[in-house]
Amino acid sequence: MAYFEVSADAYARFMGRFSTPLSVPFADLGLAGVEPGAGAGRVLDVGCGPGILTAELVRRFGEEAVAAVDPSAAFVDAAAATFPAADVRRASAEQLPFDDASFDAALAQLVVHFMADPVAGLREMARVTREGGRVSACVWDHAGETGPLSGFWRLAIAVDPETVGEGQLAGARQGELADLLTRAGLREVRETALTVSVRFETFEDWWTPYTLGVGPAGAHVTGLDDTGRERLVTALREEYGAGPFTIDATAWAGTGAR
Repeated sequence: MAYFEVSADAYARFMGRFSTPLSVPFADLGLAGVEPGAGAGRVLDVGCGPGILTAELVRRFGEEAVAAVDPSAAFVDAAAATFPAADVRRASAEQLPFDDASFDAALAQLVVHFMADPVAGLREMARVTREGGRVSACVWDHAGETGPLSGFWRLAIAVDPETVGEGQLAGARQGELADLLTRAGLREVRETALTVSVRFETFEDWWTPYTLGVGPAGAHVTGLDDTGRERLVTALREEYGAGPFTIDATAWAGTGAR
């Protein structure tokens, strides 16, 4: 997860603008049938980042019923500071520091595609979820044309055909999340598309966070020389204009029962 050894603020400015609205319909999916106080009475946010989905889980269940993990120390510190009564720990999805059947639901928002072993990570999420509980994950449609970064990568590749985008990441294609969840041992698996819309008043509002080094896109931008960056910005300006404009972003979301 070296792509995310950045500040919590940088992540919030770059991906938080899309993941914050996504957290609501994703929580609706991942918490279907789960009520505060049912079973173990707790929910888990895997790969919590600075706490964007965590905030939505806290809103619904309260801090003391929420646990969260992330491999980034900066993100864990930020989430723990924001939600001091929640159980926030530094850990990877593949090695969760919780007992079997500790949670009613485990959710992973925009993290499966960055797991070292997605099936192992989802299997761990299932292990710490009680029987009958729910394990859910979502990933942007990076392999299609409807993800929040689709336009960026399309033009980056047009400017430099040797550029490698994010379409090859696990779960980025329709049906892949359902397959991963099934291979992890979940039952009654289903997959759906979740779409959010984000408005940008100016081109700079949209572009500047790409320069903060967050994720593969940020790493691509910061790795360009001045000429390469100028060529990319020129192509992007021609595509998006000065603003305002709205980007519709779709994620594949899958859920299954333990």
